[in-house]
Amino acid sequence: MIQCKDCEFCEIGQDGRRIFKCDPFLNIKEPECIAKWQLIRLDMLVASYQGMMKWYGKLAPLQDKLISFMQREINELDETESWKLDVEEDEKDEEDEEIL
Repeated sequence: MIQCKDCEFCEIGQDGRRIFKCDPFLNIKEPECIAKWQLIRLDMLVASYQGMMKWYGKLAPLQDKLISFMQREINELDETESWKLDVEEDEKDEEDEEIL
């Protein structure tokens, strides 16, 4: 099996990072290359998921504050409109009494 460092489609940069120029649909040298590509892609998925989870961790306190603010506003709106409901209930009670 050819190692990636010996392959013509692999370049090693100045900082030691490997740059793969192979394409699993066009120019794969060996079957093991596909397995390596799958591992690379899986690693990239995990890294992006971890980055997303860090952002969610940073946004969580802000989300909590927004939700509590919205709940407080909704409760205040309910309280300010409660007098409308009380009047309607009083009218219904009076109508019920007149019917009896």
